[in-house]
Formats: sequence, structure tokens, C-alpha cells
Amino acid sequence: MSYFPTSFPALGIDIGGTKLAAGVVDREGQVVSYLREPTPITMDAEEIFDAVLKLSKAALAQSGIIAERVGIGCGGPSRFNEGIVSPLHIPAWRNFPLKAKIEAALGLKVIVDNDSKALALGEAVFGAGRGSRCMLGMVVSTGVGGGIVVDGKLFHGISGNAGHIGHVIVARNGPRCDCGAVGCLTCYASGTGLAERAHIALKRGVATSLSSLPLDEITARAIVAAALEGDSLSLRLMRDASHALARAIASTAALFELDRVVIGGGVAQSGELLFGPLRQELKRRATLSFTRDLPVLPAALGPESGVIGAAALAQG
Repeated sequence: MSYFPTSFPALGIDIGGTKLAAGVVDREGQVVSYLREPTPITMDAEEIFDAVLKLSKAALAQSGIIAERVGIGCGGPSRFNEGIVSPLHIPAWRNFPLKAKIEAALGLKVIVDNDSKALALGEAVFGAGRGSRCMLGMVVSTGVGGGIVVDGKLFHGISGNAGHIGHVIVARNGPRCDCGAVGCLTCYASGTGLAERAHIALKRGVATSLSSLPLDEITARAIVAAALEGDSLSLRLMRDASHALARAIASTAALFELDRVVIGGGVAQSGELLFGPLRQELKRRATLSFTRDLPVLPAALGPESGVIGAAALAQG
């Protein structure tokens, strides 16, 4: 089958708590125009929408071509089927009718979905997952999100929340997650989870080079840097993150008979520090004949992946 969407060129809009990005993407996945700016810090919902709309119009004008549809990747939780969003990191938007407002403003058909699912679809269609039949795409960053792509199409589930791998349980007696459960993958592998576990270790008096930093500077980036310098606590935190990811991937592989996993996001940029132990642990955990030797690859689309993935949503 063809993995190329038929609704290109498309405008992709990537909406996050810290940045907005928009760009026009052609049929081959090439970014024709790309603009980004910080997300306005405000409780005025319309001010944020106006920033999104202005950026989108500028990206359309910069491209010099006519986009046929619009895809939007936005954080949740939201009612994506209706295009009504309530992203946790944009408190001004609660039950905000994003789809309807963008359609009215641009006169184009709009599809809104979770930003992690958008990245998964973009990687499946244009990136490291190209040619896969059943792919798990993951974002390991501030949080952990994901999407399942089957034969080039997202698997949505009933409410559009399928692929929420960040809340797969990986430990019986682990930390309590913000969702209320205990031992979620997010508690171990996300940037916030890594930082929280480092803070707990420091309170217990664990010796670490991180103790020289102010608490608000003990981030995933700082933990990765310290691990690369040989800090024992940071190495343990990264190993635990890798092993937690492997457990979640092994379980998902058994359920979906995956043929590829692609991981992107800030934490995933730590390279072999994350991927090496992950692949080793996955060999121990994924032992069924159809889960062995599952390729786990870093995302390939780079900093424009959010826009490319959002544009890929427009095929739906």
C-alpha cells in the first residue's frame, strides 16, 4: 500500500505549552515553510488563539503554495474527535473549540489530535518508521506519550486516546503518578519523573554531583549530563528509565505484534545512554517469537517533526 497521504500539501500546526510552530509540508514530507515562536504566557484564551492563527497565516504566505487541509497536534487531555482541547500546559484553554475556530478563520478542513500521536504518524509516514506495518511511536520528553500506526493509519481507540503508553504500569510498588495510579512509565522515563526521583534521592542524602545544583536546575538535561560524566545516581536513574521503557515496549509488542518502535523527544536525545540499556533489557523482556529482535530506533525527523506529524494528520 502507499504510505503517502493524498491530502498534501498541508499546513501543520504544533501547539505546546512553551512553543508554537506552523509550516506547510508537501507530499514527500518536505517542509516548504516553517515558523515558530514562544507560546504566549497568558490566561486570555483568545490571545493564544490569535498567536496560533497569525503564525499559521504567515506560514501559509511564506510557502507560496495553497494548502488543502490543516492538521493540528496539541497536548491533551482533549476531545480530539470534536477538536475541543484542554491541554494541561495551556491552562487558558479549557474546552476550547480549536478545530471550529481554525476552520472558520482559514476556510480549510481541520483535523486535531494529540501531539504525540502526530509525531508517531509523521515518523511512520516520512521518518524512521517508514515501511513498517505496525509501529509504536513514542515521545519521551517532559512527559511520555505515544501512538500506534497500523498500515500507515493511526489506531485511535474509542475516544482517540489509544497509544497512551506513558500510563502503562511498569512497577508494582513505584511512585504514584499524577493520573492516580502507581508505577506508571511516566514516573520513570519522563523528564519530570527523572527530576522528581532525583529530588527524592537528594532528600535521602544520596551522594551525587547533582547536589551542587539548585533544585530547580535538576532537570532531565542536567541528569543526562551528569550521567555522561559518570555520576552514579544519574546513571542509575537513566538505567531505570531505559528498563521501564523496555518493559512497556515489550508489553505493547505482545499486544500489537509491533514490527518497529520509534522514540523521539528531549530525553531520547541522550542517545546510547538511553537506547543501549533499553535494547539490552528488551532482549530479556520480549522473548516471544514475534517480539524478539524488535527494532527500536531514534526518531529521524528532527526539530520540525511536530509540524510534519501534524500535517500528516490531515490525511485522516
